[in-house]
Amino acid sequence: MSDILSAFGSLVERLAALLEPLFATTATAAAIVLFTMLVRLAVHPLSRASARGQKARTRIAPELAALRKKHAKNPERLRKAVTELHAREKVSPFAGILPSLLQAPAFLLMYHLFAGDRMAGHTLLAAPLGDHWADALSHGGPFGPAGRVYLVLFALVAAVATYTYRRTKAQLAAQPLDLGQPTPGAGAIAKVMPLLSFATLVTVAVVPLAAALYVVTSTTWTAVERTLLFRERPAEGDETGGGKGEEEGAQKGTQKGTQMGVRKGVQKGAKKRAQKARAPLATRA
Repeated sequence: MSDILSAFGSLVERLAALLEPLFATTATAAAIVLFTMLVRLAVHPLSRASARGQKARTRIAPELAALRKKHAKNPERLRKAVTELHAREKVSPFAGILPSLLQAPAFLLMYHLFAGDRMAGHTLLAAPLGDHWADALSHGGPFGPAGRVYLVLFALVAAVATYTYRRTKAQLAAQPLDLGQPTPGAGAIAKVMPLLSFATLVTVAVVPLAAALYVVTSTTWTAVERTLLFRERPAEGDETGGGKGEEEGAQKGTQKGTQMGVRKGVQKGAKKRAQKARAPLATRA
């Protein structure tokens, strides 16, 4: 374990040395943020796969509810049918937790590295990266030099958590956990799940500042990433896209057809009047 921590510490120090011309005394804190972003970028393909899986689960939710209703009295047949449905739609129940699991080692390394003495002396403004919020409170209080650093972090985490809370509530409203079938505890889970986003505030308060920076950066990345992955795209031919074009085309076609019809009618009427005018002359001749 010590060899791994030593190698990880060397990596952070090298990143800090590269960033020092830009960030001076806060280069180590900037290196932690950069390292976190590199980790999240590495697991981004898994996050995309997780998003596709969640979209697929939303798509097959009605079919899954029908299977549960159909095989309510036969759990074994239901399990087999659900497994076949997941296999057919390429949905994995574990895809959503893989990105979090792969980030856990990086967070633990950051925690243990700065909890020891190896990285002593590195700070984010006036707050040592190895200290906790309790240390900041005992040295200047919540509005002291170190306390203000934590206040900024808490404000950022609270903003991201509030955004995530609202988004999660909207997603649960669109796709209930019970999928049309009574599921024990589904209502309680639906109420508690959005509140889990605020657990990051507790994490930031109890871990070393370096680990708190990792958590804040990763949480912010997650909020932005999920917003981009789950953004709604207008369907082809909808009211704002093709549908509007088709409607305008139909209107223009109708107008054009009407104009052509009027023009032909006028020409036909003029031709008939000319024929009637020539008819008496032909009779006299």
